[in-house]
Amino acid sequence: MQQNLQNTTSDISLSQIDFQTSCEIYPKICDVIQLIHENWQEQPSLEDLAHQVDMSPFTLQKQFSEWAGLSPKSYLQALTLHYAKGLLSEGLPLLDTAYELGLSGPSRLHDLFVTHEAMSPGDYKKRGDGLVISYGYHPSPFGLALIMATEQGIAGMAFADIGGEREALEDMMRRWPKAQYVENKSMTAPYVARIFDPKEWREDRPLRVVLIGSDFEIKVWQGLLKIPFGEATTYSGLAGDLGNPKAARAVGSAVGRNPISFIVPCHRVLGKGGAITGYHWGVTRKRAILGWEACVAEKV
Repeated sequence: MQQNLQNTTSDISLSQIDFQTSCEIYPKICDVIQLIHENWQEQPSLEDLAHQVDMSPFTLQKQFSEWAGLSPKSYLQALTLHYAKGLLSEGLPLLDTAYELGLSGPSRLHDLFVTHEAMSPGDYKKRGDGLVISYGYHPSPFGLALIMATEQGIAGMAFADIGGEREALEDMMRRWPKAQYVENKSMTAPYVARIFDPKEWREDRPLRVVLIGSDFEIKVWQGLLKIPFGEATTYSGLAGDLGNPKAARAVGSAVGRNPISFIVPCHRVLGKGGAITGYHWGVTRKRAILGWEACVAEKV
């Protein structure tokens, strides 16, 4: 079950959202999003929010609007209306109302024009034995991105906060415990440059990913790749699309084990009634990615 996000964003051009600036301001914008979601019933003012993240109201208004496509006040008003309206049973939330972001129709983008291949079940059962995985940490619009790649393409991508780099790496390494890991930022840097820059999303130069998981997990992850940019589904909706509508819980577990965040878009799967929950790298980051995608999709 999928639904387009309706377009009500402001007229901010994509060129205004500089990639490096986006990387730098993300932590504070993330904090503001979290503050709004935790305190929406108190209706915090721009001045209150700015004070809590040590910014001037003017700077917060400008940077939040450039990054998210709408002002903190508009975000707060939309979120309040979102809660007031409630959610459709087993449907999607009215994200067009909740975030005032989205698309007027299907996006012209197609998930970074990703092409993928899956390792054989036999290779997966080896738990990475004989596999060499290079990794590197890089700045991204959503905190540090840990990129993991083989000679065939990207095998993993995780997000980490400052100070949590080792924890993120160990979490990924547990997925393939017998693999050999080599830190090689020169190999992973070209990937991160393409992943977060819409100008690099080209059909004639697809981004190659390697899916390493069980047969069922790979089937679910392939299902995630079919959710169009700027759209969303629920766990039950995804289970239905995969031909097993009663397997929502198992599908949810496989979504949670997705090792390639953002690229394989597990953030586009919502909970019962459309609740934004259950993201391995943090619910606030999930909200931020959904808002960023909607803003970018409308401008490209």
